[in-house]
Amino acid sequence: MQESIDISVVVPLLNEEESLPELHEWIVKVMKANGFTYELLFIDDGSRDNSWSVIRQLSAKDPDVRGLKFRRNYGKAAALNVGFVHARGEVVITMDADLQDSPDEIPALYKMIKHDGFDLVSGWKKKRYDPLSKTIPTKLFNKVTRMVSGIKLHDFNCGLKAYSHQLVKSIEVFGEMHRYIPVLAKRAGFEKIGEKVVQHQKRKFGTTKYGMGRFFKGFLDLLTISFMTRFGQRPMHLFGLLGTLLFLAGFIIAGHLAYGKFILMEYRMTERPLFYFGLLAMVLGTQLFLAGFLGELISRNSPDRNQYLIDEEI
Repeated sequence: MQESIDISVVVPLLNEEESLPELHEWIVKVMKANGFTYELLFIDDGSRDNSWSVIRQLSAKDPDVRGLKFRRNYGKAAALNVGFVHARGEVVITMDADLQDSPDEIPALYKMIKHDGFDLVSGWKKKRYDPLSKTIPTKLFNKVTRMVSGIKLHDFNCGLKAYSHQLVKSIEVFGEMHRYIPVLAKRAGFEKIGEKVVQHQKRKFGTTKYGMGRFFKGFLDLLTISFMTRFGQRPMHLFGLLGTLLFLAGFIIAGHLAYGKFILMEYRMTERPLFYFGLLAMVLGTQLFLAGFLGELISRNSPDRNQYLIDEEI
């Protein structure tokens, strides 16, 4: 059994060689000042600069520093997921490596998880030092995510977050899902989600690694996670319902046209544009129903169909 520690700090990074020594020194200072036992996990997401060499040097002089290096760039979500797998702390803190997240926030975040009983605490950069090209789309996505998920957070994408050990061992982060970890947590049954205003620093070294493309990917991931949350284990409830409604609409249209042709003798069915709309509705309805049925078969034969998270056992 590995000895339990208070905090695991997980830092995903890409080409941040200039920031790492200062970030390490800052984190160590905070940990020692508060008497925490800790580990510092650097996850190198395929950096092309000397970031890994810097991590090696830091680990050689500090036994609390651990590092993992990807062979290529997989993305922040992959780095966080691997960090969560390897984290040993009772509380897991994530932060970016660019010095824009302040390690001075760690004690308060730790307290909210450990003593106040939160499952997840997300930082809120109320005052930001990012350009408008980044802040405006971020506000839009935060608003949409609040509406879709029902989670009242101002800043889903803040890299500075705190998690309970049980939470990070219970979720899988993939795609661009790192910005929606609170949604993943809620889906897994961790509903005590809090927020803390945190200090945002101006970028000191390098440039931002995120462009506009990430927002489009993030929006698609939001749709995915929303669907999986509601219908991941019961696809028939969505596709079957839509398919049935469409088929019934087409059937009603066909019945109306048949009455006009065979009873009233007013027209030929194929001469009416409504006939083709009815036919299309019946075909689409059948396809949707079959999609739901096949999805249900796949879901019920999935190897993890009966895997449920158990919070406590007596």
